Amino acid sequence: MRFADEVKNAVTPRAALLVLGVLSLQLLFIASYVGALHHPRPTDVPFGVVAPGAAAGRTADQLAKLPGDPLDPREVRDAAEARRQIMHREIDGALLVDPRGTTDTLLVASGGGAALANALTTITTEAEKARQRTVRTVDVAPASREDFNGLSAFYLVVGWCVGGYLCASILAISAGSRPSSPQRAVIRLAVIALSGIAGGLGGALIVGPLLGALPGSVAALWGLGALVVFAVGAATLALQALTGVVGIGLAVLLIVIAGNPSAGGAFPGPMLPDFWRTIGPGLPPGAGTWAARSIAYFKGNAISGSMQVLAIWAVIGSALTLVASSLHRHDGARQPEPGPEPGRAPGAEPANPNPNP
Repeated sequence: MRFADEVKNAVTPRAALLVLGVLSLQLLFIASYVGALHHPRPTDVPFGVVAPGAAAGRTADQLAKLPGDPLDPREVRDAAEARRQIMHREIDGALLVDPRGTTDTLLVASGGGAALANALTTITTEAEKARQRTVRTVDVAPASREDFNGLSAFYLVVGWCVGGYLCASILAISAGSRPSSPQRAVIRLAVIALSGIAGGLGGALIVGPLLGALPGSVAALWGLGALVVFAVGAATLALQALTGVVGIGLAVLLIVIAGNPSAGGAFPGPMLPDFWRTIGPGLPPGAGTWAARSIAYFKGNAISGSMQVLAIWAVIGSALTLVASSLHRHDGARQPEPGPEPGRAPGAEPANPNPNP
């Protein structure tokens, strides 16, 4: 057999298309991660300014005119209000101007991302130096000592996302990518839900009581984990039900390639380029990371939006899985019955292929 024939037998057209798909995912992975993370730069970071009288407006204007627009300053009534807005994740930092001296106070929250807190310290210190003033930094929501750079919440959510799409992928590989009936689709969704309950609890226990990496309610993290796993798993099941095995690649594209670098893990959203900053909150890794940090460091504040995002993924994924499985069953039911053998009347017994029993 010629070599060309061997190649055709070894690599079918379908396999060749899948290899090209893998190559595309590989290049998109590189482009997305490097594009999002190679040059983090704060842009329009929500930032409060507390100062008496007209000094607040002057300081805010000066900060707004910094090169590169790193800050989006707004006047805040007093220090208590500044702390409240930081704890409710409405702003990422605040400068408290002391009119009686030359040392001002910078409020940051490293629990929301150490990289952003450090960047705010650097920016404010340089800006104050130009005004012959100094800065004292106060961390109002500090990351745990066991949570280096505030990354544990991100890694926790990434693990939950991996569990969701791998569980759905295994179900597809072992029993077919498209459920043959709505009943089987419900069973698969139930398996994903049980996996989410177990994985959510396991993840919450590991980062909390076992490792001490994240403070906050274990029960709240458990619920978040269950929802993240189910949302990602249901979305993956839907993609597989609609597109077959290609759905696994589409899930990787959405969750890993687009979702992880835009999640605000290594660098929070205000430090990412516009594209990743925009898509991050709407994808499960970004919504999950925001909610996990809020539970751990911000007393559970400001999680309703991210929980709604995860719930939407879960509901739409489940609905599409059920609809696609129903359509698949009806298509199978419409397949014509095999016709009679040539030369045999309908309903007649087939000829015995072995005339000598």
